[in-house]
Amino acid sequence: MSRPAIRFSDLRGIGRLAGDATTGITDLVEAMHHTIVRTPGILGRPPAGRTRGISGLVYGTVRGVTRLVGGGIDALLGRLDAMVGERPSSPERDALLAALNGVLGDYLESSGNPLATPMRLRFAGAPIALSNAALAAAFPQPASHVVVLVHGLCMNDLQWARRGHDHGAALARDLGCTPLYLHYNTGRPIFANGRDFADLLESLSREWPCAIGQLTLVGHSLGGLVARSACHHAALAGHAWVKRLDRMIFLGTPHLGSPIERAGTRADFLIGLSPYSAPFARLGKVRSAGIRDLGHADLREEDRHASATVRARRASVALPAGVRCYAMAASRQERPSASGAKPRGDGLVPIDSALGRSGNAARDLGLPQARRWIGYGMGHFDLLDRPEAYERIRSWIAGDVAA
Repeated sequence: MSRPAIRFSDLRGIGRLAGDATTGITDLVEAMHHTIVRTPGILGRPPAGRTRGISGLVYGTVRGVTRLVGGGIDALLGRLDAMVGERPSSPERDALLAALNGVLGDYLESSGNPLATPMRLRFAGAPIALSNAALAAAFPQPASHVVVLVHGLCMNDLQWARRGHDHGAALARDLGCTPLYLHYNTGRPIFANGRDFADLLESLSREWPCAIGQLTLVGHSLGGLVARSACHHAALAGHAWVKRLDRMIFLGTPHLGSPIERAGTRADFLIGLSPYSAPFARLGKVRSAGIRDLGHADLREEDRHASATVRARRASVALPAGVRCYAMAASRQERPSASGAKPRGDGLVPIDSALGRSGNAARDLGLPQARRWIGYGMGHFDLLDRPEAYERIRSWIAGDVAA
């Protein structure tokens, strides 16, 4: 494996994170110190405020020195970055940035950190300018059927290629479509990514060198929720690309939310019950907005502000009318249970959540059985490369839903 191609902008971003981390740990230790000095009860809110006297001076000095040193290093690296220019990236660097953006992406964006990944369409790892001339140069023989693949949490567009297989490249070979890949910051709120993705698709449909006759969206895991959110935003904005949308295929998408993330939220609540442990709840809240939104599959901005009870019971955002939608789930079981018992999921997403299947009619996506499929003996990421998973995707796009 080659070494990641580190840039000066990466060093600037890492330096800012290091400074922020130092300041955050200082705040955490000071909060603990302040709580212990005030000796509150076992339960309840921690006392507000900072330490005073010499202790307060020490903590304030640490924060001040950190900001001063960090600012100087950031300015120096900024000058070097402007002088040297941007170096080519590498798959290893892209993978590291994808993971970092998945965990801290909303913070990286809000703090202006250069490590934040901008949203764009890419092909073969290179960004695509959404102008007619640039698209015509990049795709001399553009297909009227465009497939856009949307990766999942902590991943990037290059990771659709796994074990020598890439769904997009295989579909281009077998069906003659043109695949494009969305590259985005998975730590941002789902609704924000959905809104920007909708705008991107509107530009694509307007500038594509030939008329788009068919548009297919393929989303893995979180990517499926971003695609659904994009459809919701497009309907509100009156975008034209939705009229060209023919199919949506979801691979291991948690349509009903993720119980793993909901467990993390409950842990944060329990940690915050005592004023002595409450400062450590800050560490649990490091999870990005994108991760937190997975708990109840929050596709709209207003969903994020509702209570957990309301979010668990509210009606799902409807799938776009007139669009053929398909859902694929993975199960660690090697085969269906002989007793007919519900199969277990892939370790990350339960079967019912991946298939959009709920006992609550308002939550069920209403997909017919022929458009739901379970891949047995598979993990969450096996949906990206297993031959039987690809064959199902190919047959769905080709229209052979009875296979």
